[in-house]
Amino acid sequence: MEHTEFNNDLIEFLNASPTPWHAVSTMKSRLDDAGFQQLDEREEWALEQGRGHYAIRNGSSIIAFRTGKNDVATSGIRMVGAHTDSPCLKVKPNPEIRRKGFFQLGVEVYGGVLLNPWFDRDLSLAGRVTVLDEDGKVRDTLVDFRKPVAIIPSLAIHLDREANSNRSVNAQTDLPPVVMQLPETDTTSFADLLREQLISESGLKTRKVLGYELSFYDAQGASFVGLRQEFLASARLDNLLSCYIGLQSLLNTSGDEAALLVCNDHEEVGSMSAEGAQGPFLGAVLERWCGAGKGRAIARSMMISADNAHGVHPNFMDKHDENHGPILNQGPVIKVNHNQRYATNSRSAALYRHISDELGLPHQTFVVRSDMGCGSTIGPLTAGNLGVTTLDIGVPQFAMHSIREMIGSQDGYTLYQVLKEFMQREEVF
Repeated sequence: MEHTEFNNDLIEFLNASPTPWHAVSTMKSRLDDAGFQQLDEREEWALEQGRGHYAIRNGSSIIAFRTGKNDVATSGIRMVGAHTDSPCLKVKPNPEIRRKGFFQLGVEVYGGVLLNPWFDRDLSLAGRVTVLDEDGKVRDTLVDFRKPVAIIPSLAIHLDREANSNRSVNAQTDLPPVVMQLPETDTTSFADLLREQLISESGLKTRKVLGYELSFYDAQGASFVGLRQEFLASARLDNLLSCYIGLQSLLNTSGDEAALLVCNDHEEVGSMSAEGAQGPFLGAVLERWCGAGKGRAIARSMMISADNAHGVHPNFMDKHDENHGPILNQGPVIKVNHNQRYATNSRSAALYRHISDELGLPHQTFVVRSDMGCGSTIGPLTAGNLGVTTLDIGVPQFAMHSIREMIGSQDGYTLYQVLKEFMQREEVF
């Protein structure tokens, strides 16, 4: 896969994945096309040596792996981890708000959303819906309106003269998007609108909408930015970029060595769920794969937790340590925090640097300013749960947790090349 092909395919992946459920569905399709076998956690597993397999939990987390040609207990596993969720606005269970003929939907803030950029954007809506179908069966289905259906209008500056100096956002009262206008006598419910969309989108007729997990998202697709296309802008780069890089690395590796990709949901809200990195999903899969040899396999394994890093913003350079400020398009970023907000240690960082240097590719290092708090990733959680040597790394970006984020167009492909080599490396530790 060449650089241009990589970025064009990345854009397609991002546009097809507005929610964790859609991201997992997209990854599932690509794994199926590559001959990977889906596993059902409710059934017995018969894993084939040298074969690709994957398991999905909750429809929003996925683990895919190649068993390799050797005994996993003596070869170890080359693991890459990422997360499928991104900060967003989720529709509440009883969302209908009717005011002055405007039909709005109440929303809940999911994760650490940068709220101001959500105003005056064309918003669409997607997610998972659980219905009672015409046959009386409860089933899940995905929905994606795929067009602008809502907007959160700003209050005009004439009505808020301090908007540019002192405006704050009240998540309860300021964020309900405007969806349409209705006569005061119209009793259309949000469930009615969902049923109409399901018929339009997939022909699925339902008796009743029983539940949903739906997110608003920016209807503007991913695109190149810059006079020389130096950058790529999109929603959900944190962290679908890493999901894509990990998937392409796994699909294009030789398959000789045992390799695994885990993409967890709920990282943005702490990862404590059945399918999150603090939950049992990865451990359960490894138990069934490795059996009694799990402990030996883990001792010979390494996890690379891939999650984007904060690039140096030219307007806010004082927000970085002067010796640890990653620059866009100058390579992936090894993330270090000795207080264990990142799981990197000198050993795991050395292996990445060694592979990167062998390939002639650039890399950088990030340490947060000593007078600022540090974010975290699934890296420390996975390291703590499994006892596996772990590296935290990521592509540098701007506007993390905004509705639209930005990366350098070179860095994703660089990380892909290193992770691909890592996943087919004969020895890790």
